[in-house]
Amino acid sequence: MAETLALPTTTDRAELYRAVYPQIEALISTESDLTANLANVAAALKEAFGYFWVGFYVVKEGQLVLGPFQGPIACTRIPFHKGVCGACYTQRKTIIVPDVEQFPGHIACSSASKSEIVVPVLRLSGTVAMVLDADSEQLNDFDVADQAGLERLVRLIARKL
Repeated sequence: MAETLALPTTTDRAELYRAVYPQIEALISTESDLTANLANVAAALKEAFGYFWVGFYVVKEGQLVLGPFQGPIACTRIPFHKGVCGACYTQRKTIIVPDVEQFPGHIACSSASKSEIVVPVLRLSGTVAMVLDADSEQLNDFDVADQAGLERLVRLIARKL
């Protein structure tokens, strides 16, 4: 795998996800270490989409614990019942938040974050192993194209668990 991504010159996110997916698949296909793979996935997503923050919160010690990420410093531990990540964990479904200020119980790791998408990474048993969290400095920056693209990507990650 090359050390850079080959990205099309488009602003169409669905097309970007289609272009990035096989590159991420190749990047993680031969690596067995989960942390290394999550770090490269976060880096690839940050490079491809320019998210303000993107990373993983891993289920550990009865809570979500910060894993590999790209962006400014972040909250290190999130209870299962708090914030968007906690809601994603408890509901076991993707949550798109157009305006984080309107989400009850939102945890503000950074005041620059305006919108968010959080996607659960499910084990074969159906339990949540971790969540993929992406934040934007723009309001209403995530949509069904992001949901479809990121859900496809987390299924790839889940196969590595």
